[in-house]
Amino acid sequence: MIFKNDPQSVQAFLTDTSNLRTGRTPGVYLPESAAEAAGLLKTEAGSGKRFTIAGNGTGTTGGRIPEGDWVIATHRLQRTGEPQALSACEATMRVEAGAVLADIQRKAEDAGWFYPPDPTESLCFIGGTIANNSSGSRSFLYGSTREHVRRILVALPQGDLLDIPRGRYVADDEGFFRLDLPVAGRIVFRRPQYRMPETSKHNAGYYSKEGMDLIDLFIGSEGTLGIIVEADLKLIPLPRHLFAGLAFFGSIDDLFAFTEAARSPESGVRPRVLELFDSRSLDFLRQQYPDTPAGTAGAIFFEQETDPEREDADLQAWLDLMERCSVPLETTWMALDREEQRKLTAFRHALPLLVNEWLSRQEESKISTDMAVPAASFRELYDFYESSCLKNDFVFIIFGHIGDAHVHLNILPRNREEFLRARQLYGEFVEKVAALGGTLSAEHGVGKLKSRYLASMYGDESIMEMVRIKKIFDPELVLNIGNLIPASYLEQPA
Repeated sequence: MIFKNDPQSVQAFLTDTSNLRTGRTPGVYLPESAAEAAGLLKTEAGSGKRFTIAGNGTGTTGGRIPEGDWVIATHRLQRTGEPQALSACEATMRVEAGAVLADIQRKAEDAGWFYPPDPTESLCFIGGTIANNSSGSRSFLYGSTREHVRRILVALPQGDLLDIPRGRYVADDEGFFRLDLPVAGRIVFRRPQYRMPETSKHNAGYYSKEGMDLIDLFIGSEGTLGIIVEADLKLIPLPRHLFAGLAFFGSIDDLFAFTEAARSPESGVRPRVLELFDSRSLDFLRQQYPDTPAGTAGAIFFEQETDPEREDADLQAWLDLMERCSVPLETTWMALDREEQRKLTAFRHALPLLVNEWLSRQEESKISTDMAVPAASFRELYDFYESSCLKNDFVFIIFGHIGDAHVHLNILPRNREEFLRARQLYGEFVEKVAALGGTLSAEHGVGKLKSRYLASMYGDESIMEMVRIKKIFDPELVLNIGNLIPASYLEQPA
């Protein structure tokens, strides 16, 4: 076990990409095995110490930032196994929590396999992506991280190591789980009884459904129930071929008609990615990419997997769809080989960098959303975002995963007064999304930044359901306090 408390070492664990600046800790533990992580929790049980779990600092919600608690960092848990084929269609790879996503994906691809989840920040630790049920652009076809995890090993707050292969622990007909643990003893509890939002992506609160698997309670629990120290990932065969495109639209109505058609299996296209850039996003990108067509209402980036034998037919299906939706084909960018695809990917990833560069010249940080709604309600939410920001004369952009009815609105305040108005407007967005049956967070989680809004989505009774589950696994409240569940609710009897 490595322990660090010198100021220089500690400082590296007090920030992430959320811009929170309140982090403080008396020291950082870096276990070098699952047993060390569990042993630390067992040894410190009853000591009064609280711990915040730290990944690689790529999160956006302040989840890894300690507020006076000790830190348990997963940086020394980096082992990555070789892909093991289970059949021609599936393989598995065993990884520790601190393994870097980009390294995992590269190792899988070198062996002819594919790990689909693709959070934008590829330097994230795999344990963090599982704890947050991360997703990304390819979730339109492949779903979130949850769909690609076969097993996890969890260090529980009282010191148990719980091995959870998918299928071993399943809720009974009344929703109960029964566990016998060496340290904590017999645990019997019922899954949360609230209803999940009917969105294609959701990452706010504990997962629950009839007949659920226990593994899914821990996936997306943001480290509040235990430390995910190891996982077996599901791999699929590496796609044989891929093409991508960027279609520019003269009207927002044509853009939405195109998206709706592309989502339909009857359209003849099979996208794995559908991403939106609104007109203001394109204005930002035009600074670096001056050949971006002017006077456009927005653009849709798409990718599709194909085979060499059917590529021409697949491309023609996209061209037919674009023609039906009034897309000027002469302005469309297509990427048919790896080099062209890398250029389009660079275009996509340039937007956050350009926004951050703009923000560096301002005094305030951005206000951003990560909300999703059912597909039928998405246009209403999009129009509400846009009209609210225009009414307030904000600088803003809207971009992201339109295929999943999940886009990111970034409000870019020019001064303190705009920041305060934007923060107030964020609360109105939460209320609007809740009224539309949506979710506060589709992929980034709740962390510390958004926990205050969770009750607006679930209501007090459902939050107390989460408190009940939290206290079953963490009766002394030692792990990730302040993350996900508002701390004030933990003070109430479950």
